[in-house]
Amino acid sequence: MAGERQTDTDYVRPLRRIFMGVLVVALLAVFLVWRIDSPRIERFRMAVIDTVVPSFDWALAPLTQVTALLDDFRSYARIMEQNQQLRRELQQMRAWREAALQLEQRNAELLDLNQVRLDPQLTHVTGVVMADSGSPFRNSVLLNVGARDGLVDGWAVMDGLGLAGRIAGVGQRTARVVLLTDSASRVPVVIQPSGQRAMLSGDNSAFPLLDFIEDPDDLRPGDRVVSSDDGGVFPAGLLVGEVVMSRDRRLRVRLAADYGRLEFLRVLRSRPQETITSTGDLILPAGPDSQPEATDGANPTLPDNLAPDIAPPLAPVPDAARTDG
Repeated sequence: MAGERQTDTDYVRPLRRIFMGVLVVALLAVFLVWRIDSPRIERFRMAVIDTVVPSFDWALAPLTQVTALLDDFRSYARIMEQNQQLRRELQQMRAWREAALQLEQRNAELLDLNQVRLDPQLTHVTGVVMADSGSPFRNSVLLNVGARDGLVDGWAVMDGLGLAGRIAGVGQRTARVVLLTDSASRVPVVIQPSGQRAMLSGDNSAFPLLDFIEDPDDLRPGDRVVSSDDGGVFPAGLLVGEVVMSRDRRLRVRLAADYGRLEFLRVLRSRPQETITSTGDLILPAGPDSQPEATDGANPTLPDNLAPDIAPPLAPVPDAARTDG
């Protein structure tokens, strides 16, 4: 038994040495082949890769499956996180919806109590933003509504929340909207709560300037900016944005309209206000048919529609009608 073990050991050791030597030589040959920079060696390398690598797809299949499983797990985790976030936002939106309904009901009650009459002519038409025709020197967009929809130059354009611009160019089926950030845009605004009037001037930046302010010291960052009806350009009270202070200490406006997501725009059909050209009946114009002025302390003669509502004096009672009672 001891002799057989010794014989096995004598055979195994040389074979092990031969195998290690062949392995080292093969590895050195592979290293040299992969390090030699020659066109023939390069073609040989490409031939070996094309022959050997496709046959190892079965070996890479488990790794591919594990990688896909990990990607699906990460995607599922992201979906779960987004689902929880959407649930929280939905709860907040429900609370805001209830608050909005209560405010709407309260507003309707106050309007009815004060007998406020809203303008029924202020309607709107919604268009889709087809393309951005802007440039570094012009900020404008194109809508798919035009003259066939009754659009007129100068009408105000809003997105879902705030004023975005005005109509400047109407075609039969399209219209161009000049945004408030355009250098050619000038919009009269009112700053609340101070009530000061100013001019919103675009300068091709995201924050237009406030010009012609009466008293800038009364303004504070965060003040609400709404449109003014000065000049009959825009309807009054449209939300524009809020006041901010720039680094150069100039007053600008952070616009309420989201210019990064202008997909739908609402064009307000604003009608011109009725102008009063005639004088009232209380002040009579001077003319030949007018009544002469009163002289010598006499009371002037008033028209019938302006005569005072005073009862005539009582007539004297005759003596025969008097009784001792």
